[in-house]
Amino acid sequence: MPMAKLYFHYSTMNAGKSTVLLQAAHNYGERGMQVYLLTAQLDTRAGQGTIASRIGIDAAADTFAPGDDLFAKIETRLAAGACACVFVDEAQFLSKDQVWALARAVDDLNIPVMCYGLRVDFRGDLFPGSAALLALADEMREVRTICHCGRKATMVVRLDSAGQPVRDGAQVQIGGNETYVSLCRRHFRAAMEDGTAPPLPL
Repeated sequence: MPMAKLYFHYSTMNAGKSTVLLQAAHNYGERGMQVYLLTAQLDTRAGQGTIASRIGIDAAADTFAPGDDLFAKIETRLAAGACACVFVDEAQFLSKDQVWALARAVDDLNIPVMCYGLRVDFRGDLFPGSAALLALADEMREVRTICHCGRKATMVVRLDSAGQPVRDGAQVQIGGNETYVSLCRRHFRAAMEDGTAPPLPL
């Protein structure tokens, strides 16, 4: 029996992470295999316990909140029936302890866990969950998107309601009037240093 792995699929905003997750989960289903979907409880943009893609596909999911024991959740799911893979959306919202719990599920329960999330926030800082996944994941894969200049986007800037870059504030912001734009490092620096607002997405 092949050994399971912990995967981290990371990118900036609007790169299609949830689309990739839902397609992968669909592929398991087509082969008659059940999967376990998890997403952050605090992200209710598509409704509580829903993983949704901007292209219009979605799926129901269990949720995780700060402090939840994800090893126990996965163990409970496995006790209820066969499960071929665990998929975790919005993985940047995991705590370090929760990432360790996922790693333990991979090692001790031999079930693959695929995490999808942002690498850095609008200030260019790692999210705690992403930092832990970068340290612990067996395999990492970048879901790529591009800056308005055509270069690979690796950063994200938060714009306020007037379209101006925000340089400070809470790391986690769900909803609100802010718009997130993915940028290459060069244009991220320009936005943060001289306030040059990048083009708003259409």
